[in-house]
Amino acid sequence: MRLWQKLRGGRHQDSPPTPSRPVVVVSGLPRSGTSMMMKMLEAGGLPVLVDHLRQADADNPKGYYEFERVKQLDKGDKAWVAEAQGKAVKVISALLEHLPPGYQYRVIFMHRAMEEVLASQRKMLEHRGEANNQVSDEELARLFEKHLAKVQGWLRSQPHFAVLDVNYNAMLADPRPQIRAINTFLGGILDEEKMAAIVDPNLYRNRT
Repeated sequence: MRLWQKLRGGRHQDSPPTPSRPVVVVSGLPRSGTSMMMKMLEAGGLPVLVDHLRQADADNPKGYYEFERVKQLDKGDKAWVAEAQGKAVKVISALLEHLPPGYQYRVIFMHRAMEEVLASQRKMLEHRGEANNQVSDEELARLFEKHLAKVQGWLRSQPHFAVLDVNYNAMLADPRPQIRAINTFLGGILDEEKMAAIVDPNLYRNRT
């Protein structure tokens, strides 16, 4: 049986949407490895919901794997979530609470050393020619940590959300255990070898 059929409860592709098909959500802070995770899931055989409107660049040479309508979740654009059943979609942590009820969500939440997140964001802003000195790293780190604690507390209180925490730094150091945990979390349906081939230490920049 094809992978998408397994995640969709074995139904035919033309069957009507049902809430029994989980939406696989890749989330975390910006610059925490979410694009890499989306590419890994795609390589492993999971369909991804992307529109490729945001092109690859020096900061993400392998692509951003985004779906632009996700950014309108907090403005009420939620109809697309039905299309995401049985697929992976990237949703930044600040928008998770706007995902609509009535669906089952499996969230792969990416974590990365905070100093690396901040360094990566600074580099991206520099490449765009945007000011990045409005807030100190110490203050930004404090705000991010507070945000993460709030989001993770909220996730634990939601019965329709299952969450797997994945460490980006550990993934690059030794991907196999992380990939095995991801595959188990998603029902053992992924090609772990193809997922491992996506992990590229050459893209591990801004390391501490």
